[in-house]
Amino acid sequence: MQVLSVTPEIFPLVKTGGLADVAGALPIALAGKGVAMRSLVPGYPVVMDAFKKKKPLLSYPALHGGKAAVYAAEVAGLDLLVLDAPHLFDRVGGPYGDAGGRDWPDNWRRFAALCRVGGDIAGGGIDGYKPDIVHAHDWQAAMTLAYMRYGKAVGTPSLITVHNLAFQGQFGAGIFGELSLPAEAMSLDGVEYYGGVGYLKAGLQAAWAITTVSPTYAQEIRVPEFGMGLDGLINLRAADLHGIVNGIDTDIWNPATDKHLVSTYTADTLARRAANRAAVEERFNLASDGSPIVCVVSRLTWQKGIDILAAMADGIVAAGAKLAVLGSGDPGLEGALLAAAARHRGRVGTVIGYDEALSHVMQGGCDAIIIPSRFEPCGLTQLYGLRYGCVPVVARTGGLADTIIDANEAAVAAGVATGFQFAANNGDALLHAVRRLLQAHGDTDAWTSIQRQGMKADVSWDRSAGKYVELYRSLLARKVAQR
Repeated sequence: MQVLSVTPEIFPLVKTGGLADVAGALPIALAGKGVAMRSLVPGYPVVMDAFKKKKPLLSYPALHGGKAAVYAAEVAGLDLLVLDAPHLFDRVGGPYGDAGGRDWPDNWRRFAALCRVGGDIAGGGIDGYKPDIVHAHDWQAAMTLAYMRYGKAVGTPSLITVHNLAFQGQFGAGIFGELSLPAEAMSLDGVEYYGGVGYLKAGLQAAWAITTVSPTYAQEIRVPEFGMGLDGLINLRAADLHGIVNGIDTDIWNPATDKHLVSTYTADTLARRAANRAAVEERFNLASDGSPIVCVVSRLTWQKGIDILAAMADGIVAAGAKLAVLGSGDPGLEGALLAAAARHRGRVGTVIGYDEALSHVMQGGCDAIIIPSRFEPCGLTQLYGLRYGCVPVVARTGGLADTIIDANEAAVAAGVATGFQFAANNGDALLHAVRRLLQAHGDTDAWTSIQRQGMKADVSWDRSAGKYVELYRSLLARKVAQR
């Protein structure tokens, strides 16, 4: 089975969040299940630097304002198709914005180009290659499915994975004339969205199937609170909606072999976590007094509930825990957490920025990790926590609810608990969960059981990849039935 994945980012080449992890891990997981996935990605500088150009597979004399070409590349075990369009992607900054964090004003054009090329490839634009299925990721790739719907690939099965419905790619109606789509596409059942053009909306409309990155999030986005204005359309497509939880790369995230750790360990040698704990205490200027360390590794944003965490920092310290925070984001939230560290020297430590190696050491040395998100399509840090015996304390929403078994009395007695859940968007509930955590931490046997149970959890891509294969096969069966 040949599957074309269209994605704006892919690990290990370019990453801003969990989408890249999925786009990078899924092809490798599928390879052992009879699925060959090629990934079409933009030719950002970091991507172009990763391979040597040979003869292009596809050329465009003029693609949204400049010459472009598609090259084949193999990088880190990934089969890539790279869209080399320097006028669109050869820029200093991130994939979506400049070094100051401001969105590129022509993002509509940049990702329309990616999607148009995706539609061309789906329709047989590359000699000798025509995918059986096209799999698009988020709004930046969603218009691929519109180009397929109104082009040569109209009969090719497709699906879109929504990694975060909050990001939709909404643009003014004035861009439509430059999208090379037929006039009928600018309609309610096409790309039109509240009088403008909606990239994600177009993908949701055109896709044969829709997936989200957890079963609970698939249900949450059907209600206005989480539907972000698209719940009506999603409910119309409910029969084609599937929730498949993400996995993680268990080779990269393996406490027994992790080169970032001061001391590697297994579920049977948890005492060796102490060296990593000491490294965390040193880096965050925390007291070495034996009290539990709870950590946060996150973007510091409203969605992630970091304002709730900051408001509860004093309470967390008063309850008897130490707090270590790694992340960056909203300047006000950065300031609030730095202020908490100043108020509670030795009890709260804050590092602004992102440090991949440090994030591994935190998972390997802290007692627990807090994820207080208001909504969370899947979440990966709690999966890393399970893998590393860093007990997750999570808001009861989306993939967090799907992946963590709350340590209530019955679950602890049955030996199945893997973490602690609390009501989302509720600071008092968060603090109560921390107190429950501290109580459990005082019972060595119960705490070790929670750690080891989490470390036994299957957080790999194997099971989830199998579900994608089942979905792909069902779409191919639909295609056969429609003939």
